Amino acid sequence: MQFLIFGCGYVGRRVASAWIGAGHEVFAVTRTQKNADLFRQSGIQPIVADICNVDSIALLPVVDVVLYAVGFDQHSGRSREEVTCGGLRNVLSRINSRFTRFIYISSTSVFGQSLGEWVDESSECNPTQPGGRNCIEAERLVWEYFPNRDTPGATVLRFAGIYGPERLLSRVESIKAGMSVAGRGDSWLNLIHVDDAVSAVLACEKIGSPFETYVVADDRPVLRSEYYGLLAELVGGPAPIFKPDEASARGSGGLNKRCSNKKLREQLNWVLAFPTIEMGLPASIKSTTLP
Repeated sequence: MQFLIFGCGYVGRRVASAWIGAGHEVFAVTRTQKNADLFRQSGIQPIVADICNVDSIALLPVVDVVLYAVGFDQHSGRSREEVTCGGLRNVLSRINSRFTRFIYISSTSVFGQSLGEWVDESSECNPTQPGGRNCIEAERLVWEYFPNRDTPGATVLRFAGIYGPERLLSRVESIKAGMSVAGRGDSWLNLIHVDDAVSAVLACEKIGSPFETYVVADDRPVLRSEYYGLLAELVGGPAPIFKPDEASARGSGGLNKRCSNKKLREQLNWVLAFPTIEMGLPASIKSTTLP
């Protein structure tokens, strides 16, 4: 089979590696020649293009599956809306019938619940943060492009916060230095280890139902105080001190929501390698190069 990845980053690179390891051909779009060279060394066939420049993505290969996992790069010189929605519009206008399956990576930030409610794929989406609003608009664009089952199949995966090796370094440094944590300690975090994020994509590609949305989170939401407390314990830092009056970058004004992964586990027989942070954080820190 042949695969095309837009957004071959922290998750996408690992998905590409799994597909290549299974004997498949993988193409990936990147904006830079440097990344193109790195992709080529990993067995990925690079395509140098910018999704925000529609003319640059005119020539795309015919593939079986498209994985769209583009995250927002603050250093891109583009706005979040330009990348999340504008880039997607450009890609959808160019891919035509070059594939049979489209997997779109969205975010649980599309949920705006703030009182600690449990949410799943059937819950109302009324996001309060710019990132969530862009993601729900991008989902709308996907379903607008794939209006019925006569078109190639599309699936949306709403990822919780991704953590794993090399993703904890800045947090570890601040925790070890005893720096305070902005926001409330009694608000909820929904997380997913990068290895489980990858396995969710692979399960979706193999047996996931087209025209479905799945929440990708681990088995147990945790309070921020629990997460940072365990992280401090694992790296030998002091107990974290929270500043409720200081806005967190991801928002923690309320208790937030708790995300259920039941649909993904039951429909796709998805088994997590790291169902809780008690398993995922130690493994991630062990694999992270610490100062």
